Amino acid sequence: MQTVPISVPLSEFRANTSAIIDLVEKGETVRILRHGKPVAELVPMAAEVATKVPSWKRPIEPLRYLKPPSKSGAQMIVEEREGGW
Repeated sequence: MQTVPISVPLSEFRANTSAIIDLVEKGETVRILRHGKPVAELVPMAAEVATKVPSWKRPIEPLRYLKPPSKSGAQMIVEEREGGW
């Protein structure tokens, strides 16, 4: 069921921005008017967008590399450097 957006003049939006954002957080849609004409709508974030973690904030999976038991890590690095990338 679609709710009717709350319409507010730009001057009221400027004066009460925090309170209007609180309404949007609670699920209301707010339409902002300039000279009586709609210029913007504030709508609540979709649940999936609000909770999705950006890729740069996700934990990094450690790199798993198996080395032969006969070689040390230092030996493997030297061989890698000598062999080129």
